[in-house]
Amino acid sequence: MISADEIFAIEIATQFDDVAMALFRFQSERCRPYAEYIRLLGLHPDDVRCVEDIPFLPIELFKTCDIYCGDNPPHIVFTSSATTGMVPSRHPMADVSVYERDFKASFRRFYGEPSQWSIYGLLPNYLQRSGSSLVYMTDALIRECGSGGFYLDDYERLLADMARDAKPKILLGVSYALLDLAERYSPALSNTVVMETGGMKGRRREMPKAEFHALLCKAFGVDAIHSEYGMAELSSQAYSKGDGLFYAPPWMRVSVRDINDPFTHFVAGRRGAIDIIDLGNIFSCAFIATQDVGILAADGGFRIEGRVEDSDIRGCNLLVQ
Repeated sequence: MISADEIFAIEIATQFDDVAMALFRFQSERCRPYAEYIRLLGLHPDDVRCVEDIPFLPIELFKTCDIYCGDNPPHIVFTSSATTGMVPSRHPMADVSVYERDFKASFRRFYGEPSQWSIYGLLPNYLQRSGSSLVYMTDALIRECGSGGFYLDDYERLLADMARDAKPKILLGVSYALLDLAERYSPALSNTVVMETGGMKGRRREMPKAEFHALLCKAFGVDAIHSEYGMAELSSQAYSKGDGLFYAPPWMRVSVRDINDPFTHFVAGRRGAIDIIDLGNIFSCAFIATQDVGILAADGGFRIEGRVEDSDIRGCNLLVQ
């Protein structure tokens, strides 16, 4: 069985491939929905001889199946946010300490030691429900920072606390809350990284990412808007330090598939749906076909450009057809 030590020690592609294949062998045997999906594809796990052959599980199945292969009941179950009438995804975690190790390692890789920062979380829709992996991650990082905190909608207290804080700061916010703050106060933020972590959640008009980032840059007086890419179904995060170009840690790999042929993957520069191998998902499924649409960059980065149309309809019936 693959250990967390092996996963978070990955630095080069050959290490990734070896661990990915070993994890595929384990999950294709132990994760029942994944095993059934492989069977319905007409495959046998022995047919998969390299990483490029590994099938990706439609992410929608996290809504209808227990994607889990731990020996014991899960330590914690994270859930996705969902609009009214939608079914949230469920991601059981066998050992939450592995998740903590994952997100802390990712943060350190891109931003250094958390203790060097203060993190201010502006995540109202996540704080108003239970089971958010983003809130869990942010809370743990804030505790490691030793400064910062969560703010629901008390923007004046947020700005006052940030103004008194001499440390470098990260303002981590959901998109609509950052837009509200920008429009109401247009505060010039010094020594601060502004990081957005998602869409408008139905609260505001969706707008092109470049337009949204330009608006925030002007309001906050910063040169670039950073972004965090993660989801309840993942353990790892990718980060962008500007222009919407994300980079993943070495134990997370992003590829782009043909929307009409999920078994065909594109080279850099072509638009398609995002597939992710997240080796941090040790006891669920590491091989996920997401509903996001994007483009791979030549240097290994990627951009997110929207969502697959009718994605819930495409995925939810796969195990009953």
